[in-house]
Amino acid sequence: MEAVAGIGLRGPHLAEIARDRPATGFLEIHAENHLGRSPAVQAVERLREHYPLSVHAVGLSLGSADGIDAGHLSRVAAAVRRLQPALVSEHLAWSRFGGRYFNDLLPLPYTEEALAVVAANVDRVQQALGRRLSIENPACYLGFRHSTLSEPDFLAELVRRTGCGLLLDLNNVVVTAHNLRLDPGRWLDLPAEAITQFHLAGHAVNDADGETILIDDHGSRVRDGVWTLFGEAVARFGPRPTLVEWDTDLPPLAVLLDEARTAQRHLSAGAARDRAA
Repeated sequence: MEAVAGIGLRGPHLAEIARDRPATGFLEIHAENHLGRSPAVQAVERLREHYPLSVHAVGLSLGSADGIDAGHLSRVAAAVRRLQPALVSEHLAWSRFGGRYFNDLLPLPYTEEALAVVAANVDRVQQALGRRLSIENPACYLGFRHSTLSEPDFLAELVRRTGCGLLLDLNNVVVTAHNLRLDPGRWLDLPAEAITQFHLAGHAVNDADGETILIDDHGSRVRDGVWTLFGEAVARFGPRPTLVEWDTDLPPLAVLLDEARTAQRHLSAGAARDRAA
């Protein structure tokens, strides 16, 4: 896929996009919303003729010590074969234990043991998909005392062991770095060849007991600090396909497209710098 800016395809915007086909670089869908043969899925299949697609899974539970649910993986793989997206991604998180699914993307400790579990699960998913999977860094609100690796080091080693790609969510970097008092620049040391995509989103600011906590809620425009880090990431890694996410307090489609145009300006400026160099 070209290094262009796209938007997440959400149900309330589906009819408008199908009717007007606004200019945007690509559309991202959540895999778990498109596993069946509903009218919405058929509409997405028709949109494939006009937009590149990115499939973003949220339920494979790559950090689960129970391994990957074979039935769910089979359904996701079938959807990927049907839709033939340019990119497929999942989160560095877990959401399943003992046969139960949790409605959240839960954190895992960054240890050698956890790394072995995630690497085995990523290998299995990539074999089932027959293609490279990109792993998204999570938004974190706490750290584990017994973590022995930083998140960037964990991700870099995961790339080395599995050949996976990395979906660098810059809003999540800002949220995690603020909440855990880390340097966001550490994520810019990730292997450049592994970065397949950027994510951008808004976050909420929660003041409680004299402390400010950032919440990754995808419910507002991209904040200035995220735009700044995005510019640094484009300068460091080069332009990559970039998604603007907006999942709560969904705005009119025009607002989301405006955010994507801002992202595209950053990408175009980065491409111009690369040409000049």
